[in-house]
Amino acid sequence: MDEREWLTERFEEHRPHLRAVAYRMLGSVSEADDAIQDAWLRLSRADTSSVENLGGWLTTVVTRVCLNMLRSRENRREEPLDVHVPDPIISREDGGDPEQEALLADSVGLALLVVLDTLTPAERLAFVLHDMFAVPFDELGPMIERSPAAARQLASRARRRVKGGAPLPDADLTRQRRVVEAFLAASRGGDFDALVALLDPDVVLRADRAAVPTPEPIVVRGAHTVATGAMAATRRARFTGPALVNGAVGLVMVHRGRLFLVLGFTITDGKITEIDVIADPARLRQLDLAVLDD
Repeated sequence: MDEREWLTERFEEHRPHLRAVAYRMLGSVSEADDAIQDAWLRLSRADTSSVENLGGWLTTVVTRVCLNMLRSRENRREEPLDVHVPDPIISREDGGDPEQEALLADSVGLALLVVLDTLTPAERLAFVLHDMFAVPFDELGPMIERSPAAARQLASRARRRVKGGAPLPDADLTRQRRVVEAFLAASRGGDFDALVALLDPDVVLRADRAAVPTPEPIVVRGAHTVATGAMAATRRARFTGPALVNGAVGLVMVHRGRLFLVLGFTITDGKITEIDVIADPARLRQLDLAVLDD
């Protein structure tokens, strides 16, 4: 085995962990894969003969790549109403791709990723690395170009902001599925009162431009308004089924073998608090679709 083959094998051993770290930092499958590819290119060009802990070295590289990507993302945000949600992952209920399963571990769902998206890049990385992956502050500091004490302060500040945000969503998939399937049944049956009962009074629905043909993304608030919109989609509901979307139960619409819509739900205390409607063809093409078994 030559040196490049050996290096490739070592990299592949660390890939699931690196991809899980990058996904939690970025909230985007495609960007996480870009970060991993960048790390591989840097590894293939570097002299690693003196590197004792390759996993730690790679984690540092991925962390710095993600930090640059988060900073770049902040700089190009110009439209305050643009719908920005983490890339959804759809996976089989009974498992499948091991890397997908690694991403779904720890019940890191859409709602938490949205909360993380409100942190500064440095806060987000400090929180993810320390609180989710137990990286010590003396190792974390150099990764994000801060002192260990500064890294500790960043993680503490991020932790307070995460805990002070909206209540964490229900993590139990059985309870999630019960609510989502009740929403689907009410939509199919045109039961307005049942829909309203399932929705939080302050529920927010966000739909991208591909889902609703309007110049700007749609943001709808309030149970009655959201339920009215669901009633208008009663006919399409018959082409809809439950799926695991980014670690939470959601709905997919498929007609004549073509996926054309994904609904991601945030459910808190048995009520639907957020609905994200995604129909952009570029994003839908990236999905690994598997409808949940009955």
